[in-house]
Amino acid sequence: MAGKQKNPSRGTTTLDRTLEKSEQVAADVQRASDNLAVVNTVLEQELPEEVQVGEVAQAIEHTSQLEEKLAKSAEKLAEVNAALSEEIEKRLEVTAERDESQAMAEKLKAKIRAEGAD
Repeated sequence: MAGKQKNPSRGTTTLDRTLEKSEQVAADVQRASDNLAVVNTVLEQELPEEVQVGEVAQAIEHTSQLEEKLAKSAEKLAEVNAALSEEIEKRLEVTAERDESQAMAEKLKAKIRAEGAD
């Protein structure tokens, strides 16, 4: 695993790409929820009460339930995206700290070699 991500601060990491895709999916789900809300509102407002029976009433109820599920899914995706973004930041910090420690270790090794050569 050591050779796969030498310096994730340079360029886009797999996590960055995953976050981008997840954010796109979240936006798509939110748009679908919004569109379904519009459809549901139009159905409820434009159809007279006497027509909203049987299969039509079931369809209206179903669109309302789907709208709710999509909205909840969009919220969950937003939470996942926030957690993923946080994980990316933590990994970047840890990687920077590791790189700093490695650089310091290399300097110390070079200093010890130089002192040993004297």
